[in-house]
Amino acid sequence: MGRKRKKLPLLEKIEVVDIGSEGKALARRSKGLLLEDDMVVFVTNAVPGDIVDVQITRKRKNYMEGYTVKFHKYSDEREEAFCEHFGICGGCKWQSLPYRKQLYYKQKQVSDQLLRIGNISDDEAATMRPILASPEIVHYRNKLEFTFSDNKWLTREELDSGEEFKNRNALGFHIPKMFDKVLDINNCYLQPDPSNHIRAWVKKYSSEHHLDYFNLRQHKGLLRNLIIRTANTGEVMVIISFYDDKQEAREKILSSLIGRFPQITSLFYVINKKANDTILDQKVVLYHGREFIIEKMEDLEFKVGPKSFFQTNSGQTYNLYKVVREFADLQGHEIVYDFYTGTGTIALFLARDAGKVIGIESVPEAIEDARENSQSNEIENTQFISGDIKDVFTLDLIKKYGHPDIVIMDPPRIGLHKNVIQILSEVKPDKIVYVSCNPATQARDIQHLSDIYSVKKIQPVDMFPHTHHVENVIFMEIK
Repeated sequence: MGRKRKKLPLLEKIEVVDIGSEGKALARRSKGLLLEDDMVVFVTNAVPGDIVDVQITRKRKNYMEGYTVKFHKYSDEREEAFCEHFGICGGCKWQSLPYRKQLYYKQKQVSDQLLRIGNISDDEAATMRPILASPEIVHYRNKLEFTFSDNKWLTREELDSGEEFKNRNALGFHIPKMFDKVLDINNCYLQPDPSNHIRAWVKKYSSEHHLDYFNLRQHKGLLRNLIIRTANTGEVMVIISFYDDKQEAREKILSSLIGRFPQITSLFYVINKKANDTILDQKVVLYHGREFIIEKMEDLEFKVGPKSFFQTNSGQTYNLYKVVREFADLQGHEIVYDFYTGTGTIALFLARDAGKVIGIESVPEAIEDARENSQSNEIENTQFISGDIKDVFTLDLIKKYGHPDIVIMDPPRIGLHKNVIQILSEVKPDKIVYVSCNPATQARDIQHLSDIYSVKKIQPVDMFPHTHHVENVIFMEIK
């Protein structure tokens, strides 16, 4: 007989007092006393100032996790969510916080991580500037990916209606922590039009023509994913991922889509029979239009293909890159290494102020885009190398391309590999500009380099309004 699972408690009248890392609300009793044994409670669907009952779902030695089951008092700071899908959809979880408070907690997150994990000094912490707000707080994304599913998530209202839902097709976003459940989206505030119109039309067409939606457990069906990219030039790219290879049905929906939305610049399709949704390792076929769309930044143009990485908030990306350029303070002669260069956006943005820029990226298609972008913008002092930075950035590479005066790096959320930190410690470039989407791993890496480098400037940047995510730029100089 298995061990009987211990029933977890319901905590009553708990006051939410703060927001911690990863956007989790922190609670304590409304009397101001910490919970038993100084244990912190992470609460979902609450904001500082709320007083709530919390059903605990997980209890560990030093913390508990739970969800709100009743509100005794709403915070004075709480705002009405603007999206009908708030609380169910996994995105935009901070809609109930005023934007100014979102910025406050994001800046606090950066500060806390740098002090707690990075162990930066008070003087270094004092170099932090006020967070840069996003110029747009809705319709700011240039890329969204929607999932087709024949197992639509039923909302509480739908369940309570007593209606029998025979058609469970959904085109939308995954329910958090439920890979096979998808919320059908009516309207999304993340991406500008024609994104909503295209998604709604695809849903209507596929319903009227009885096209099979993907079954995420059994791996069968025709329609799998819909990816929409919108550029700041007004150009639009659409990619439809199919599971079944049915040419007639595929060509009918693609040609009808172009007929309905002639403004689509690039229309692609992919047949993806894999277990996961990613198309980076798949053949993507151009059905109509051009093989890329164009993003502009100052006098630069960037080609964005179906597999290209480009920062998803175009307007704020420009502000972010201006911070990088300011921190780099190039004089025209420097050798710059740009780690995780992607399609070369930062590299090209800095190249005209540098002697030479070497961009390194693990995705071969992105490197091809970077080379094309360099050529089309008539920039001749760049070189782009394909390979994993931990394997490519070696002393032999430096002998070939020159000692870096400055290193720019924008790694994934996991931060820098230990091999990269080791080579940086040996090579000792004069300056480092570290861009990160994860202040915790950035702080860890800063701490590993702290014997050699001092933090001189810190600039948090809000790239994703209504979420807990925050970007941060740090300028370090050799001691």
